[in-house]
Amino acid sequence: MNNSNHVASLAGIVILAGGASKRMGTPKAALTLPTGERLLDYHVRHALELNVADTHLPIMIADNGRGFDIDADLVRSRPCSAVSHISDYTANGSDEQIDTAGALAAIESAMQTLTNVNGSAAGSATIDKKKLSWLMVISCDSLIPATDLWHELQRASAQAADKKVICLTDDSHLYPLLGLYQLSIEPDLKAYIDSGQRRVMPFIKPIVQSVPFAKSWQHLTNFNTPEDFAQACTALNNL
Repeated sequence: MNNSNHVASLAGIVILAGGASKRMGTPKAALTLPTGERLLDYHVRHALELNVADTHLPIMIADNGRGFDIDADLVRSRPCSAVSHISDYTANGSDEQIDTAGALAAIESAMQTLTNVNGSAAGSATIDKKKLSWLMVISCDSLIPATDLWHELQRASAQAADKKVICLTDDSHLYPLLGLYQLSIEPDLKAYIDSGQRRVMPFIKPIVQSVPFAKSWQHLTNFNTPEDFAQACTALNNL
């Protein structure tokens, strides 16, 4: 499938890698797959595959200051790609990060980076104002590749013109941190965080379109313990 026309509306990708991962016992971004690849590098590698259509598509790592490095060979193989770390958004001009803002602070920061709210845009990507521009959000509690995630979500984004967030769902709940967020919601998200709100679901509920995913993906995401991660690795091998 040729995604080049659709990728033009993808403004950037943010990989959420800042969770405490207490039940896992180690940061999820640093988990090692059976192949020996770290989970964060796995997501960066697949995100870079989307750069085949646009070599300047920004890929942002939001790790809440943990400083996870990226395999140098990944970036070396695509020298024009823009892979960078971003800090979480700080509300109301505070110099301190909001530890409790979690994913929303990372998403807001990524949106600001892309829309030049707080300085230069990541890389040299140009956002086409005439098209709907999306930020793709990928959490580090998933093994769903960025390429496959985009393939599933971009079709729904074309069919749900009135929705601003497109995310995966299964039979029981939404996965708001595996989704697309329209850049146009940035001012509303900023105001929501500045007002002291932190919960993802109340913010997205009026504007979300869910996309059911295949049963084969059921065990690839939402892993919180070493046992969950082992099950996810087995499910990935069985695909």
